[in-house]
Amino acid sequence: MAALGFWDALSPRAREALRAAGAPVVIRPGAFLMREHTRASQVFVLRAGAVKVWVDRRGEIAILDVLGPGDLVGEVEAADGGIRHANVEAMTRVEALVLPAARFRGVLDAHPGLVWAVAAVLAERLRDSNELRVAHFPDDPGRRLAGRLLRLAARFGTPVKRERPDGVTEEVVHVQVPISQQDLGRWAGMGRRKVAQILAAAPLRDGLTVARGTIAVRSADALRLLAGRDPD
Repeated sequence: MAALGFWDALSPRAREALRAAGAPVVIRPGAFLMREHTRASQVFVLRAGAVKVWVDRRGEIAILDVLGPGDLVGEVEAADGGIRHANVEAMTRVEALVLPAARFRGVLDAHPGLVWAVAAVLAERLRDSNELRVAHFPDDPGRRLAGRLLRLAARFGTPVKRERPDGVTEEVVHVQVPISQQDLGRWAGMGRRKVAQILAAAPLRDGLTVARGTIAVRSADALRLLAGRDPD
């Protein structure tokens, strides 16, 4: 279920160029990498930890994405010099490489292959946005929630083999991200109560556990079916 991030898609030369142009930083949980409505000035390449991208609309919080190791943050505003469209907040301790926007653009100019890696990031986010939008018409909250959970498993999942009481060995994907049912709802466009109903009903009831700070995926196929995707 692993996903190929921005950093993984780069050539060794491009990675070295980014390292040379940037500086390593450590961000504590709850701190902001970026704030909505501020002018763009920095780009972050996440190396460890998790951040949530969110907006506040008249007191209503909507989570746009949850990003992790290998992901890129701030590339759109760096390209057009525009105002930040969302907040980016550390959910855990985050390690990142930070570059001034102008320097990031300079690295792109010097290494054309980097442009395609950035384009792949933008294409993935556009595809994900379209998928979420389609799931609203007709309204399909189960599909939206399953898609968010698959995204978390791809970015943060760690497979662990364990033996069940009946002696059968199964592989469980553990997602160590402090995300609540309320946050899942804010990300998938529904209330916390609806999230709880979907998690408690088939097909997720026996294939997934969401507890405080961790998600255990016992059946990725159940998630894929609910998300409208073919099982592997």
